[in-house]
Amino acid sequence: MSQMRSVVVPALGAHWEVRTVEAPEAGPGQVLVKVHASGICGTDVWITEGKLAFGADFPMTLGHEGAGEVVAVGAGVTSRAVGDRVGLVTLQTGCGRCAWCRRKEPLDFVTAANCERPVLTGMNVAGANGEYVAVSAEATVLLPEGLSYEHAAPLMCVGYTAWSGLRRADPQPGERVAVSGVGGMGHLALQYAKAAGFTTIAVTGSPDKRDLAHQLGADLVVSNGAELREAGGADVLMHTNSSNRAVADAFQGVAPHGRVVLMGIAFDELAVPNMPMIMNSIQILGSAHNGPQYLTQALQIAAAGKVTPMVEVYGKHRAAEAYQRTAEGKARFRTVITHD
Repeated sequence: MSQMRSVVVPALGAHWEVRTVEAPEAGPGQVLVKVHASGICGTDVWITEGKLAFGADFPMTLGHEGAGEVVAVGAGVTSRAVGDRVGLVTLQTGCGRCAWCRRKEPLDFVTAANCERPVLTGMNVAGANGEYVAVSAEATVLLPEGLSYEHAAPLMCVGYTAWSGLRRADPQPGERVAVSGVGGMGHLALQYAKAAGFTTIAVTGSPDKRDLAHQLGADLVVSNGAELREAGGADVLMHTNSSNRAVADAFQGVAPHGRVVLMGIAFDELAVPNMPMIMNSIQILGSAHNGPQYLTQALQIAAAGKVTPMVEVYGKHRAAEAYQRTAEGKARFRTVITHD
């Protein structure tokens, strides 16, 4: 068995470190991917800290935002070939036996949340923070030409989520889209909303992000929900940050018949105004990845140059530093580990 260098979380709450571990091999239905880049997501921080579990068993190689090259294919694989440039989808498969799986719903994060024993890359099986990872061939997506591995990696989760959320809200011509939070997901949501042709409004309480928000495509930048309302409101509000208090405040600026899309995971209480919700027929939509077609679209839009992730790139030997930047909220805006 050959060996490789992998970024490992030794135990719950422990510092990330690089270790020599056994390299995987492609089993039936799998491909072996040489990882070129892997993004660090807020979910990785919460798994490390124990706020989320997903069945993680430490020591653990995390990483669900992976991009690399197929170097071997397992028995029965015909959809992928050696040399393919691919991104890794978090959900590999459901268990196929539980009540949810028997409903035969499409595989997406809803399956992951409801299946009793899902296989989740970098969450309950080894992920993209190693030099190589073996995954189901069906849990990969071909990367379009012109999209670098470093830019593709964060699109496999937050970019996917941002575009899926916008599509889930189904904004119509002439409607206005507001994005609450200009961070890891929010800076992409602003770009996707603008690329789709909508009047786009950034809602941020950080004065140092106002100019950047305009550069990312925001037609207007406001500080809170009251300012959003005074500016004419928004038909769609995309919640991308980790503060429920911020999105509750932004509700003030949601227009009648508006849609609020919750995408950022937050742990504080979400308190929404009852009367405006009822009288104005405002909908709240929870949204994650929603389906592979949206990932393909998100990657194509980025490859066309209409969306560009802002990344801080770290070599694998600096993975602990990259993690700390993410955990402390200091990264602008996504940290990416390279494995070359």
